[in-house]
Amino acid sequence: MALTVHLVKTRQEMGARAAAVGAGPMRAALQQKAEAFIVLPTGASQVEVHHHLVRAPNLDWSRVTAFHLDEYVGLSMDHPASFRRYLKARFVDQLPEPIGTFHYINPDEDAVTECARLHTLIADVAVDVAFVGIGENGHLAFNDPPADF
Repeated sequence: MALTVHLVKTRQEMGARAAAVGAGPMRAALQQKAEAFIVLPTGASQVEVHHHLVRAPNLDWSRVTAFHLDEYVGLSMDHPASFRRYLKARFVDQLPEPIGTFHYINPDEDAVTECARLHTLIADVAVDVAFVGIGENGHLAFNDPPADF
């Protein structure tokens, strides 16, 4: 697939463009198979993407399975900084129809157990689109430079 680069002036334009570009492979996946698989992060780089993605035309959300990318360990869903809470309120609850499945990270569980659960869920899935943003300091999904693995 060829990728075309477009210069944008605002965060809103960038979010709209990212949502439109990401919706394309989702539509293609839904035409070719029973469901589409996506990964959704949170963060400032994703606010406009989420806003526009939930409004993208011709997406059968009932056939989409989403995986939550990032969360704080030990943060309950009712905490104001919870990414589960954020994604539910600003993405899932904004969809024009219920999403097929949304796999949230549960940081209330033991981190090793939760990682194993998520690994089991996604291990045999071919992800169609991963909506990941690059933070202002170059980080990707909480891996702030210089991340040391």
